Amino acid sequence: MLTSLLAKASGTLFCLALLLAATVSSLLFGNIPISLDMLASSLMDYDPGSLEHLVIRTERFSRTLTALVVGAGLAIAGVLMQTLTRNPLASPSILGINAGAMFFVVVVATLFSLNSPSELVWAAFAGATTAAILVYFLGQEAGRGISPVRTVLAGVAVTALFVSFAQGLLILNQDRFESILFWLAGSVSGRELSAVLPLFPLFGLAFLVALLLSRQLNLLGLDDEVIRGLGLRVGQVRLLIGVVVIVLAGTSVAMAGLVGFVGLIVPHMARGVFGTDHRWLLPMAAILGATLLLVADTVARLIIPPQEIPVGVMTALLGTPLFLHLARQVRKLS
Repeated sequence: MLTSLLAKASGTLFCLALLLAATVSSLLFGNIPISLDMLASSLMDYDPGSLEHLVIRTERFSRTLTALVVGAGLAIAGVLMQTLTRNPLASPSILGINAGAMFFVVVVATLFSLNSPSELVWAAFAGATTAAILVYFLGQEAGRGISPVRTVLAGVAVTALFVSFAQGLLILNQDRFESILFWLAGSVSGRELSAVLPLFPLFGLAFLVALLLSRQLNLLGLDDEVIRGLGLRVGQVRLLIGVVVIVLAGTSVAMAGLVGFVGLIVPHMARGVFGTDHRWLLPMAAILGATLLLVADTVARLIIPPQEIPVGVMTALLGTPLFLHLARQVRKLS
């Protein structure tokens, strides 16, 4: 017991160190390199006449915060979905929830010329809910309930459907194509702090609810009859978890677009180190998710400067091999 606790404490400190390093790197690296001294002076003694100070304060600081929150949010949503569905392939991107949110965002942004994440978040919630309902019903197998394989196939189909609809809508409205393109590829650049800051309380509330549900999440791994025998109201808990996932995924899409695979990769990484106890798993997944998205965004700036690769492309490159490996494992077990 003591050895396990010490190992988890050591792992926590290591993950926090990685997060700190990724955060500092996100602030330092880009088209305009920044020194550590310049970073410290921009935070302690801001000079609006300094180009480096302006870059940090107006662009990189908000970009880093956005990546932190979105990465953590998608990772926690992935943990919740995998626990809720008992499916190791579940994540907001794989099951079409991100794509549904993105399609509704594109519709609202195209028809009503809205651009601010705080204005688009309600459309993202509606799209995420619609996609979740579609995948739930399409993933049902007669007499056996939800099938993991059918659910994944339904998620792939729903994702393709919503992405195609969004692309078709943008083709018909060329004037809005460039301004909405980042939602299709996923990006944390160009986010003004004033635009994303109103959404941070939604993330905070969703994180808090998820942590308060840690005990119930631990029990969901048991059979439903055993869970009911322990006095847990399964239907209410699952509905609440679903609402938390929709809030996290919808808000993430409103802020950063279609960033995939973070919710798939990170839960498996966190379980490999910290086990299945959600009291550890949820906060550690949040830390690792934030770190992963920060690293992906930083690398995306440096590969072909001065151009940037969308961060959604980087996470797809990381996540696709793991998805294929997990799919093979699930197929062997089925």
